[in-house]
Amino acid sequence: MTERWALAPTEHGGAAIAPLGPDGRPTAPVTHEPDLAEAVRSRPEATRWVWRDTHSVHPRLLAAGVRVDRCYDIEAAETLLLAHEGRHGEPRSAAAALARLRGGPVPPDPPPRTAAPGSQSSLFEPRPPVDVSLADLLDVYADQQRRHATTAHPDRLRLLTASESAGMLVAAEMHAAGLPWRADVHRALLTELLGERYAGGGEPRRLAELADEVSAAFGRRVRPDLPADVVKAFAQAGIKLTSTRRWEIEGIDHPAVKPLIAYKKLYRIYTAHGWSWLQDWVRDGRFRPEYLPGGTVSGRWTTNGGGALQIPKVVRRAVIADPGWRLVVADAAQMEPRVLAAISRDPAFMEVAGQDGDLYQSVSDRAFSGDRGQAKLAVLGAIYGQTSGDGLKNLALLRRRFPRAVAYVDEAARAGEEGRLVRTWLGRTCPPAVNAADQEEAGIPQDDPDDPASGPPSTYGYTSSNSRARGRFTRNFVVQGSAADWALLMLAALRRELDGMAAELVFFQHDEVIVHCPRDEADRVAEAIRSASDLAGRLTFGRTPVRFPFAVASVECYADAK
Repeated sequence: MTERWALAPTEHGGAAIAPLGPDGRPTAPVTHEPDLAEAVRSRPEATRWVWRDTHSVHPRLLAAGVRVDRCYDIEAAETLLLAHEGRHGEPRSAAAALARLRGGPVPPDPPPRTAAPGSQSSLFEPRPPVDVSLADLLDVYADQQRRHATTAHPDRLRLLTASESAGMLVAAEMHAAGLPWRADVHRALLTELLGERYAGGGEPRRLAELADEVSAAFGRRVRPDLPADVVKAFAQAGIKLTSTRRWEIEGIDHPAVKPLIAYKKLYRIYTAHGWSWLQDWVRDGRFRPEYLPGGTVSGRWTTNGGGALQIPKVVRRAVIADPGWRLVVADAAQMEPRVLAAISRDPAFMEVAGQDGDLYQSVSDRAFSGDRGQAKLAVLGAIYGQTSGDGLKNLALLRRRFPRAVAYVDEAARAGEEGRLVRTWLGRTCPPAVNAADQEEAGIPQDDPDDPASGPPSTYGYTSSNSRARGRFTRNFVVQGSAADWALLMLAALRRELDGMAAELVFFQHDEVIVHCPRDEADRVAEAIRSASDLAGRLTFGRTPVRFPFAVASVECYADAK
């Protein structure tokens, strides 16, 4: 049986600890240990540690060579519980939870850590101390157990809390391991793409040349890095634009378009992953961002600086395994449609999603006379709410063949439009208002601000009165969020599968993982990923026919995986 111990770091590197019983209450008085790492090392390896937040403990343990098997992150749990109770955005610190429990004034959360360029060592420094003793933490923990028990599906929410806590461990360990990164290859790549850098900090040669081409096409000086300047230049040429996004300009017949698109692509690499980024973020052959599990409302991860989740394909040429090692890159195939099959319990759709092959082709064979393109548009339209024009016709065909699957996302959209709480399969809850950034992160087109039916904008992005925007978001939220639920459990399972190997989990992005391992472990790692995927499917959704296959590649360079 797994033991549970509560832990709170103390001054001078010590810890206050106490054993916990099945009810979550201490079974012995709190004791004080002079060394945090030794206090953990001396307890059984499978102990589940209950602590305030993983950021303030686990990196210190990793630095001392101590790896924790399981934990319960009180502040991560508080975030999930507050959202589940319809109180999204309230302070979620342990101090705030204690104040709510005791009826006192609730303090605001401390400011988030910032990623200081050139000083990655500061990423995991503890936040300013808060006046919450271990005894107080245990009162909060007991109250959280009570709140879990009063939910409609307590076992699911407990599983979500446990997996979110496991994700915190994985995030800290990925930061400690780091993604292998060859700075020399990166520099050569930048020179190849951007040309030489000019003295004085000006744009590199290739960007300067493209900027000159854009200006020549317009017949006057235009700054291609300033969208307002580009929109004005097109307007003077008789072409009205609302933005300089690629999808809007690439269809325009004008000599400035080609160099402008090339400039924008290279400028993004220059600013997001250029020489300054390399100097700030790569140390000793490793890129170590701070991953933030549950950084978006859907549960998808974000990072605190570094742009780890948006590494351009061309820049991936610098991600190279150590000599004698491999990168095992695994990409989940058509994950969101498979998740929809699992959560909707649509028998026909589960049958389709129970195969390892091309899901869209299987859907097309059943409902679209073999037209894979139309089938894909229909499935994605149902998930993302793109149901106008041809999408409406495709959706009708999909609904006739897979009625429960379409009804599931229709109901989620309706609940969102009516202002009801909408949850993922395990219980992660959508906030009451739709954030424009959340919509963009989910890949959902925003309403036209000039359309009166869209509702008035607010500082949060959209007001709760904008039912159409929220309905479109919640339609996708139940699928994307449930996929994030599954991904957490997959990571937790994979972490356990890799235990005992030299392999290290070094990267995670929505539906993709990278494991860095010795060459002779690559096959075992690939099998571990598949095993973790199967287990996560059963734990998250129960026993269904749905499978979550991964496309797995063992490569020396990340760019060679696709």
